Formats: sequence, structure tokens, C-alpha cells
Amino acid sequence: MEDQSRKSEPTKSELEILNVLWSYGPSTVRFVNDKLNEQRDINYTSTLKLMQIMADKGIVKRDESQMKHIYHVVEEKQQTQSHLLDKFVDSVYQGSAGKLVMQLLGNKKASAEDLASIRAMLDKLDQK
Repeated sequence: MEDQSRKSEPTKSELEILNVLWSYGPSTVRFVNDKLNEQRDINYTSTLKLMQIMADKGIVKRDESQMKHIYHVVEEKQQTQSHLLDKFVDSVYQGSAGKLVMQLLGNKKASAEDLASIRAMLDKLDQK
């Protein structure tokens, strides 16, 4: 059975909210809205509506036991990133991780640290 968060993938705006929740943990709408406003102007009511929709979709859960509702994520950041990346690679690169990596390395200047991490990962994969 497919889990609820897989049925509804987060939109770009929902991902912004998720990033706040992943970074700071369970939070009120006001706190999330204040953090989002550090990057761009967004109305409190827009954040509230989005977070209500996310709760309806099963992306976040709302704790209503206190006067101020607290929202928390349902799925860990790594799980969401992995799912979205898999879908992206499948749809844009026909499932080829190699094509994605070659495109990424061709478009962006990788730091020495990034290249060392990539080499270590490749070495680890070679040992399997």
C-alpha cells in the first residue's frame, strides 16, 4: 500500500514550509510564516491556508491539543528528497543517474570537497 505522502507530492511553496519544519522542528503557523518572511514577503493567511492544505494532504500533522496549533512533518527530509529525486531522474533523465551526474558536474563548478565526497561514494559503490 502506497503511503499518503507519496500520493501528494509537495509543491514548491509547500517545500519551503517543510524546510522550515525540518530545520526547526514542530512549529506554529506564526513561526513558520516569520521564517518564510526572512526570504520573501508572504501573508500569514497564505501560510495558514497552505499548512491546512498540507495537513489535509497528509504531508504535515496538526497538534490541536493546545490553543496555538503546532504542525510537524510526517516524513523525514531524507525520505522526501529521495522520492522527489527518484521521480525527477526518472522523468527528466529516463532513470539514468549517470546522465544526471554528468549534467550536474558539467553545469556547476564542484568544489574539491564535493569531488572528494563523490570519489569516496564511487569507491564505496565499486566495493559492493
